[in-house]
Amino acid sequence: MTDTGAKWKEWKWKEWKWKEWLLNYSLYVILGVLIIAVVVKEPGFLSLNNFSKIMAQASTKGILALGVAGMIVYTGTDLSAGRILGCAAAVSASLLQSVTYASRMYPNITEPLPLVVPLLLAMMVSMMFCCLNAFGIAILKMHAFIVSLGTQLVAYGVLCLYIDSQQHGAQPLASLDPRYIHIVNGYFDLGFMHLPYLVVYLAICSAFMWVVWNKTTIGKNMFAIGGNLEAAAVSGVNVTKNIFCVYLIAGALYGIAAFLEAGRVQSVTTSTGLNYDLDAISGCVIGGVSFAGGVGTIPGVLMGVIILQAINYSLYYLNVHAYYQYIIKGLIIIVAVAIDVRKYIAKK
Repeated sequence: MTDTGAKWKEWKWKEWKWKEWLLNYSLYVILGVLIIAVVVKEPGFLSLNNFSKIMAQASTKGILALGVAGMIVYTGTDLSAGRILGCAAAVSASLLQSVTYASRMYPNITEPLPLVVPLLLAMMVSMMFCCLNAFGIAILKMHAFIVSLGTQLVAYGVLCLYIDSQQHGAQPLASLDPRYIHIVNGYFDLGFMHLPYLVVYLAICSAFMWVVWNKTTIGKNMFAIGGNLEAAAVSGVNVTKNIFCVYLIAGALYGIAAFLEAGRVQSVTTSTGLNYDLDAISGCVIGGVSFAGGVGTIPGVLMGVIILQAINYSLYYLNVHAYYQYIIKGLIIIVAVAIDVRKYIAKK
């Protein structure tokens, strides 16, 4: 081969690698450009105060995404996560309304409950709904999309009935116990910035899930099922048992997220949790969790959720109309999934 031919081949190879890089990381480039555009327009966006707010807002959705990510890894999904969160949040808020609030849902509660009681009940409620999803998928062999869509409607119906059952009529579950508000919305004063407790809770849940994914049999089996279900079953993996385990862990995380979210917003209504499942799924896909199954990392999920929340906050910061925000978020989801599908096709 002549020198000219070798150089031409080398140039074409470099050009292909460059295009490949752009296709694989185009979403990050787009999101980065959006954030840079916001910073150029509003330099104050880069303040530590805003960063603290973004992290706090991303925390509950991040914990929710940690649960959803496990389902995506084994090629499932969960459209009911947001409504399950809303239902469990209503349970937490109703039990932790101030005992001096005349219109509280449970007037017979005259002494403040230990905070751990509503937390455990929220986790139990979420795990029950997740068991319904797991039963439909693992036992009835239904598609995760259909099962979770049905569970989403069931959870929303239960939430509406629960809020409507108040003695004083349907009203937001507010006027919460000051202890509850503090333990959720408190922060560590580091001098140069405030570190919200919510970020610490997210870090603890993330560390726990990293251990589950990387150091336990459940995590290894989850990736095996996502990579090749038939091969995993033949090698002795109990697929049904592992699917139930993944959903139960997700349910526990949903309950924790619900408990924290109710305290964060301090008012639970029938709209609480709306579209949270989409944000969780988007964060997972942006963070590299593949719908093709068997691919994903906990740090990736965290980065995806934080990036998405930064975009959400920047749009709000610039006073972009809510309708345009829906359009932008929808396009981000489409682009993220399109890139994921393209990677899967290239791998095949």
